Amino acid sequence: MIMKIIFILIICFYLIPEKLPAQNEISKVWIADNGDGTYTNPILHADYSDPDVVKVSDDYYMTSSSFNCVPGLPILHSKDLVNWKLIGHAIKKQVPLDVFDKPQHGNGIWAPCIRYHKNEFYIYYPDPDYGIYLTKATSASGPWSEPILVKAGKGLIDPSPLFDGDGKVYLTFAFAGSRARIKSVLIVAEMNSSGTAVVGNEVMVFDGHEGQPTVEGAKFYKRNGFYYIFAPAGGVTNGWQLVLRSKNIYGPFEEKMVLAQGSTEINGPHQGAWITTSGGEDWFIHFQDKEAYGRIVHLQPMQWKNDWPVIGIDSDDDGVGEPVLSYKKPDVGKKHPFITPPESDEFNGNQLGLQWQWHANPSMKWGFPSGNLGFYRLNCIAKPEEVNSLWMVPNLLLQKFPAEEFTATTKFTFNARTDNEETGLLIMGEDYQYISLKRQNEKLHLRVIQCNKARTGGTEQILYSEELDVNKVYFRVKVEKGALCSFSYSTNGKEFQTVSTGFEAKPGRWIGAKIGLFALREGITNDSGTVNIDWFRIEKNTN
Repeated sequence: MIMKIIFILIICFYLIPEKLPAQNEISKVWIADNGDGTYTNPILHADYSDPDVVKVSDDYYMTSSSFNCVPGLPILHSKDLVNWKLIGHAIKKQVPLDVFDKPQHGNGIWAPCIRYHKNEFYIYYPDPDYGIYLTKATSASGPWSEPILVKAGKGLIDPSPLFDGDGKVYLTFAFAGSRARIKSVLIVAEMNSSGTAVVGNEVMVFDGHEGQPTVEGAKFYKRNGFYYIFAPAGGVTNGWQLVLRSKNIYGPFEEKMVLAQGSTEINGPHQGAWITTSGGEDWFIHFQDKEAYGRIVHLQPMQWKNDWPVIGIDSDDDGVGEPVLSYKKPDVGKKHPFITPPESDEFNGNQLGLQWQWHANPSMKWGFPSGNLGFYRLNCIAKPEEVNSLWMVPNLLLQKFPAEEFTATTKFTFNARTDNEETGLLIMGEDYQYISLKRQNEKLHLRVIQCNKARTGGTEQILYSEELDVNKVYFRVKVEKGALCSFSYSTNGKEFQTVSTGFEAKPGRWIGAKIGLFALREGITNDSGTVNIDWFRIEKNTN
């Protein structure tokens, strides 16, 4: 009997599939919750740029900029402001559709603002080329309404509404100098009672040219009879957090710096959200620009002194706080489990993991989930005409860097049908590098390709090439501190051969570097080749 059980166990061991359920795994590379009642910043070591947060009952919801990446306006949920789950996106396709069907690097959805009013979620977001939009939902997980244009205008950015106690609704916003040719001023205008259109005059309430350059990213609040505008100044990389207050909605506003880098290594701490917990604690969520890693998200304690907020730790009692690296968690009444946004994907279901985004509005023909077949199918779609790099290729399936150091491995089967079809694992930015299989002269060639200065017309260079006689391959990239990337491959999933080292990932246009997959071809055919992505896994680095 014992021998029979052992035999069955051995058989079961060999029948265990290589694929494991990783869709809802906790991150293996970054968890902010220390498990002892404290947390370590950043709470999200990923590019959730320009974060804004709203509290509804005992739940917290975050959204952030998504620029040209689709789906856009990510929605994250938390119970304790430290552990965050990605639950969806508010925008499935960006409008105007004919514009965003092509890559629009640095354009699209800039800093949004999320609010909850009369049992509805509101997200106001700017498109700096078209104006300020609004999308609404009764549930944060959606469905979200089609965007409506609240205020048309080129260069309008960073909107934030205020639903006042007398029933009136106001909107503050700023200007992008690249479009409007003016900047560093803040506007307040009245909206209609539903918050769907600006109906009042646009009144300038603050001019930052005197000591507060590049003031933008405003968030509108009211407390103890004061109107507050929280607004970053000084620029993304080395700026600070400014707060304005006034007893009148149109000012004049007093100004005070309340958070700065000081002696810490957390540069440019600003632009985010003030949140008050049910227990009465005040907190501030903001981003830090970390180059290739994007604008990562921090959580700071906050206190009120003489009706001014102090954010972070004010060691010298001058009213200007410095950001904390580690701190006690918010007191939300009970302990909540670790939660992180998804990173790995086993492609076992009927949809992609929520972490994936395309570089333009997606087309159905780019790829399909295969349900119970257990892979994601990418089709080798023809590159746009006159494209000499991946910069203007829309069908790049990418996700954010999840940590400072990590290893990403993917397994796939490449079914090329004609020459000049190619699939690969990509680190994408203004400089990019990838490892790929490409069919040439009816043979498969493993290649490493690099392109520098892609945004300004750089072209691809072949760094490595060898003929490969198999179409089932494992690709891997190891990312180390400083965003240094090394590519390797394997034909059995065990022994990996390194074919490229020392590539330094670079950010894209207003976004961090991204990692992901592609399938392309040169020329048109009526039956393109395919690649079946079996799985994609993010794990800790090993020596």
